[in-house]
Amino acid sequence: MARKKVTSHDVAKLAGVSRTTVSLVLNDVPHTRITEGTRQRVLDAAKRLRYRPDAAARSLATKQTRTIALVLYQSADRIVGDAFLTSVVRGLCEVAQQRGFRLLLHPFEDVGKSEAYISLVLENSIDGLIVSGPRSDDEQLPKLREDGFPVVLLGQLNGAGIHFVDVDNAAAAFRAVSRLVQLGHRRIGLITNAPLEYTASAARWRGYQEALEEAGLPYDESIVRYGNFRAQSGYQAMEELLALTEPPTATFIASDEVATGALAALHERGISVPDGMAIVGFDDIPLARYLTPPLTTIRLPAYDLGLQAADMLIDIIQGEEIAETGVLLDTELIIRESCGECEPLGKEVENH
Repeated sequence: MARKKVTSHDVAKLAGVSRTTVSLVLNDVPHTRITEGTRQRVLDAAKRLRYRPDAAARSLATKQTRTIALVLYQSADRIVGDAFLTSVVRGLCEVAQQRGFRLLLHPFEDVGKSEAYISLVLENSIDGLIVSGPRSDDEQLPKLREDGFPVVLLGQLNGAGIHFVDVDNAAAAFRAVSRLVQLGHRRIGLITNAPLEYTASAARWRGYQEALEEAGLPYDESIVRYGNFRAQSGYQAMEELLALTEPPTATFIASDEVATGALAALHERGISVPDGMAIVGFDDIPLARYLTPPLTTIRLPAYDLGLQAADMLIDIIQGEEIAETGVLLDTELIIRESCGECEPLGKEVENH
């Protein structure tokens, strides 16, 4: 009978480590902080089982290409049309070019279902990763962190101890919903930017709830809908809200891209914004001020998020000590017509 092929899973089980650790050790990936004891345990297990990693992958992994990768939990077609991500990438590219690194853009739709990060590292000789929009169910990122591979999040993964650059999503959402409360609304709907597995989406949902609680208003699940980054999801969500016996009088939409679809649904129904429905978005994409009506929204410093994430990652790769695990950048509430207020051009920003 043919001998059963030994896999990295077998090596991991014998060594008492994760498959991620086995891949990093046997492919001699640089910049990890795997202890010598753990490394030797993996090597001994591989030798005992007579396991050999793929020679081509090993060769690729050991080359120094000064390459970092931006990992996005989205499909390639969505990335192309995302104005917010375009600004983030512009900031990343500027720093990478200044510091002599290449930037690889890599979309993952099902990153949690396989060792996708390890494949990316090995196949492209990546020195470090920037992961945009982390998910709470991602089991690979904490393993990379444990093995010391350089990772910076655009977002946060609570309890993982991974370096990050982000904004306070909950506080920003709180401010947006509180403005609608100040304008007299008592039935305020929510359309999220994405499913709640995405940590930013969960934080914005939490900020929405906290603003209602602060105002003494009940949380009503019947006027909450869940977007999926795309305008179409906002259109469908708004259609569902409008079909209710008692629709909300205002809606916080936690993504401008999603909000464009919601505005289209309102327009088709002949419902005036803000008189028939007040809207506040999130992101302040370039198109937001040119929508009909111009969109009140939370402005994120997209370009600066990219700049600081790239700088932080390259510092880690080059062995520099990072004083803080994370950096939080400021947001602004931009007041336009969609919420029922209109500030003169140049006076749109609410100080906070």
